[in-house]
Amino acid sequence: MEPDRGDLPHRTARERVNPVDAAEAAGALDAHRPMLLGLAYRLLGSRYDAEDVLQEAYLRWVRVDRAGVAEPRRYLSRVVVHLAMDRLRARQSAREAYVGSWLPEPVPTAPSPFGPLERVELRDSLSTALLHLLERLTPPERAVYVLHTAFELPYAEIAELLDRSADDCRQLHHRASLRIGRDQRRFTADRAEQERLLEAFIAAADDGDLVALTGLMAADATAWSDGGGRSRAARNPVTGADRVARFLIGIRSKGWPLTTHRTELNGQPAAVVITAAGARYAITLGTTAGRITDVFLMANPDKLAWAA
Repeated sequence: MEPDRGDLPHRTARERVNPVDAAEAAGALDAHRPMLLGLAYRLLGSRYDAEDVLQEAYLRWVRVDRAGVAEPRRYLSRVVVHLAMDRLRARQSAREAYVGSWLPEPVPTAPSPFGPLERVELRDSLSTALLHLLERLTPPERAVYVLHTAFELPYAEIAELLDRSADDCRQLHHRASLRIGRDQRRFTADRAEQERLLEAFIAAADDGDLVALTGLMAADATAWSDGGGRSRAARNPVTGADRVARFLIGIRSKGWPLTTHRTELNGQPAAVVITAAGARYAITLGTTAGRITDVFLMANPDKLAWAA
């Protein structure tokens, strides 16, 4: 019988752990690491926080009676989900003090550290657009939405992971879907369409072509930029096709680009731009119906360590 979450040990890392037990526990966790990391990242939108959650999960796992754990993957998933939800609750006040818009930390996914992204649901659930929308949800809503939509777990199994009833989980998923609402369309674009629009976007921005850039945008397009107080960025979203295009042309006038690198971030086509002034932007797009609905500009160097 697996222990309840309240029975999980909370010992400090300074306590002595048998090296053989530590190696055995690490091996068992590593067997499921890509899935667990992907789960934690989808729940938190931060690779840094997701790695922290896995480290804490390991410290609990190494001290539990593993002989009594019938399904390590399910046990570890349960620990990771609860740790991630605790972290989501704790960071709400810190988020209020964040400078400007907060965007999820982009992660290179070619290759993917989260395991294969062969299913559309797994790939779409990593998109910057969806992770940004998930910030609207409460921690339980987010957990149920990710577990049911990305990992296709039935409500009965999610109920076991969250210590809730299946009916409660079904209602949480329903509320989450309503909160995300019609904006779900912003993360379900065809891959070829994403590639085409990104290429056209970069070309128009490089040329400073305001008309071409505006023509790529949906009427209600929004540009989100995250500098975190560490790099110059708009503190508020910029909305409307014309305003977004002019905002991007304004960035270009300050030295965009010195170089532009195509890459894949969060399972979708992306670009990293380095300006003449040395500033870096990671760019991903939300697209639908042949138009750009969202432009995500990550400029916070704390979230771009991999791009250095």
